[in-house]
Amino acid sequence: MKYIRLYSGDDGQSHFEELSMDLIDASIGKISQSFHVSDAIFGYIEDVPDISWHNPPCRQYIILLKGAMEIEVGNGASQVFNEGDILLAEDTVGQGHITRAASEGSRHYLALPLKDQ
Repeated sequence: MKYIRLYSGDDGQSHFEELSMDLIDASIGKISQSFHVSDAIFGYIEDVPDISWHNPPCRQYIILLKGAMEIEVGNGASQVFNEGDILLAEDTVGQGHITRAASEGSRHYLALPLKDQ
């Protein structure tokens, strides 16, 4: 299963990295390893076209449930995330990233903050 990692580089800017999550056979199909999360947070962003430079509050998985968003990093690269896409947001230091609406209406998401291990 593919996902995008958003991380802080040594240059103080955020960067994208496409990764693949290993899945193992299970009775109902395939599953990933277990991740230790501290909470499950559902949220939505409405009527906000842009969120200027910011960092996530902690390392967390973001799964987009409704709508689409575009994320831009310091070198101008951007990625669009659609419903069902998975983002691992780890750029907790440095310049951060910009989030923009890439669809009409509200954007709904699930945030899963990771516990430090």
